[in-house]
Amino acid sequence: MKKAEFVELVKQKGEYESKAAAEKAIKAFIEAVEEALVNKKKVQLVGFGTFETVDVPEKSGKVPGTDKTYTKPAHTAPKFKFGKTLKDAVANAK
Repeated sequence: MKKAEFVELVKQKGEYESKAAAEKAIKAFIEAVEEALVNKKKVQLVGFGTFETVDVPEKSGKVPGTDKTYTKPAHTAPKFKFGKTLKDAVANAK
């Protein structure tokens, strides 16, 4: 689904008067989740899922087919864990 289609769906489901209002709501949601994750806070939406950050340790490896090695530095990554209601809805979709 492209962004324009998603905005239209949010407009219908949220009963927004315009696509601009729906797009503003989507943008606000994304910015709020991003700000929370940057501040290492968890965003839990019961039934939908949980947005959180995880600390990923440094990783070393070898490039396949060569003798080259690499080291990926430790970093923080975003993570999303699906909620039961969302999992069930997707699993039962036909």
